Amino acid sequence: MRIGIHGRDFQEKSSRFVERVLETLIKNKAEVFVSSKFQKHFKSGIRLKVFDHGEMPKNLDFFISLGGDGTLLESITYIGKHEVPILGINTGRLGFLATISRDETDSALGNLFKGNYTVEKRTMLKLVSSPKLFDGLSFALNDFTIMKKDTSSMITVHVSVDGELLNSYWADGVIVSTPTGSTGYSLSCGGPLVFPESESFIVTPVSPHNLGARPIVVSDKSVLTFRIEGRTRKFYVSLDSRFEAVEETVKLKVEKEQFMAHLIQLPGQHYFKTLRQKLNWGLDIRN
Repeated sequence: MRIGIHGRDFQEKSSRFVERVLETLIKNKAEVFVSSKFQKHFKSGIRLKVFDHGEMPKNLDFFISLGGDGTLLESITYIGKHEVPILGINTGRLGFLATISRDETDSALGNLFKGNYTVEKRTMLKLVSSPKLFDGLSFALNDFTIMKKDTSSMITVHVSVDGELLNSYWADGVIVSTPTGSTGYSLSCGGPLVFPESESFIVTPVSPHNLGARPIVVSDKSVLTFRIEGRTRKFYVSLDSRFEAVEETVKLKVEKEQFMAHLIQLPGQHYFKTLRQKLNWGLDIRN
């Protein structure tokens, strides 16, 4: 069995846990490959093969993300079009994507080696831009955003869907999220929760000046285009947690990516269970 691993910024208390995960994989005769960033942040006595972006080992059976949701999103940039099933093991507080806790890790790895799991296919979005951005890693599992730069005044983002003007948002920015990303930045800005299998994109304004500007759900078969105006010439765009500064002349288009993210689901896991845990549903006796 061939397994890829990515992790970053390990705290000292996590080092022994990560070492134990590696020992378990080796004990089960897995051939382990780690990202260059993992190797940089975690020094192990175990000899491991290293890869970088564009150098994914062939025929990986699984990919393990060691960290939080941000680490899993970063892991997706290594996997890309290879669609290797990914398991998120959380070394901190449980997230919406990295849902396996430290205490559940041994059981999770056991189920993995036994083939006792399912795979959820999650829609991703693709950014098409001129000039090209993000060094070719122009896809995201969670969201794409356009944001004002620093503390500058609000910007105007003209958003069109399939060539038809949707709205001109006078705001701090605009988020386009996938159903998976509906529990991320979009949620914090008042966007709706959307079931992962929904074939949709969510357009959510960030701090809009006009209170009538509300989030809207559109088909993921749509093509979204953007035109930006503001008092400053530069703005930020992001794919998940990756940012770049652009000028207002940049051409931006978002559409559904051809490949998908494959998230491993173990027995007892479900999207609704994660929502209840993370959002504390049902804990108030009045609910």
